[in-house]
Amino acid sequence: MARVALRTFAFRRLLHLSRFPRPSSFPTLKFHTAASALRMGASVEQFEEAKSRLSTLKNDPGNEAKLKIYALFKQSTMGPCTTGRPGMLDFINRAKWDAWNGMGNVPQEDARQQYCDLIGSLVAAEGGSASVTAKPAGSSQYNTLLVTTEDNITTIKLNRPAKKNAITTEMYTEIMAALGHASTDSSVLAVFTGAGDFYCSGNDLTNFTKIPEGGVEEMAQQGGELLRKYIKSYIDFPKPLVAVVNGPAVGVSVTVLGLFDLVYATEKATFHTPFSQLGQSAEGCSSYTFPKMMGHAKACEMLLFNKKLSAAQACSLGLVTEVFPESTFQTEVWTRLKAYAQLPPNSLALSKQLIRSSEVERLHEVNDAEVERLKERWTSDECFNAVMSFFQAKAKL
Repeated sequence: MARVALRTFAFRRLLHLSRFPRPSSFPTLKFHTAASALRMGASVEQFEEAKSRLSTLKNDPGNEAKLKIYALFKQSTMGPCTTGRPGMLDFINRAKWDAWNGMGNVPQEDARQQYCDLIGSLVAAEGGSASVTAKPAGSSQYNTLLVTTEDNITTIKLNRPAKKNAITTEMYTEIMAALGHASTDSSVLAVFTGAGDFYCSGNDLTNFTKIPEGGVEEMAQQGGELLRKYIKSYIDFPKPLVAVVNGPAVGVSVTVLGLFDLVYATEKATFHTPFSQLGQSAEGCSSYTFPKMMGHAKACEMLLFNKKLSAAQACSLGLVTEVFPESTFQTEVWTRLKAYAQLPPNSLALSKQLIRSSEVERLHEVNDAEVERLKERWTSDECFNAVMSFFQAKAKL
């Protein structure tokens, strides 16, 4: 206990020395309102929070519940079903249409309440709180992301360019919410990219300065569960998932690329996983996907010995699908993606399911094992000293 208290004091002292903002000064999480038909008010804000909570579920609720969730979502955002019934061979959309049509003339306000109640009951069944707290009016947007849907593509852009798109705990939560929304919206595929010159510089290490009253052990437990849910949202994402890597990528933004279906990179991109420098270990299922993708030795160079890859090297090892010249990167990539987004959505989703089906269970097992190892690492003297050294060096700048 004395060591825990000492670590907590030391971290908080570095928090002051490095002039990082206190946790209480960070903005309150806000959610994006995707359905313009919804009227503003507490029930709408509760609906938005319920959507974000859906992505935090640890277990598959089953097809019946998922169809009910879909039907309530459509009824909440669009009202009664007025579209024609899909053809006999379109099994998935036919089942979804039947569920939505079965809502009849239930008012949107009632459907929103039922949606919140259903999500709340599913969360409560896993040990969470069933209640949804209303957000104040005007809070219906993301703080750290730009999320748009256009040309059948939902784009999730990391939007902290001044911080090289480093991922805060708030951004983790917002990304999960955005993925949860993209999984049920009208888009055909989802795309991740970064604002500014960086794709993502990995974890914002100020996350390590937010020590709760329970000390470092509690911080590790909370961080581990957040990471577990975050990686799960990638593993379970049902549509094609594409990374448009517009610049350097570091840490968790690199490791999760093994869970994407396509990775396009500019020639100026680099890929770096400096875990051992910080006394940590791999995450994002990379301890499984990287050796499978690039071979044991090359994976060890990255995950153990911190080797930074150029875009061309990453492409040769299978981490990147294709590299484009910087001058034509955005034009070529988005022209291609817009063409892909015109393909039949059910065919894409079902084909992805077939490709991924034999590995989903294994990926969840790997995610769990990696998180448990990281929780141990985060409470170790080795990691503590490495992170302290990082902050001390930063404080001298």
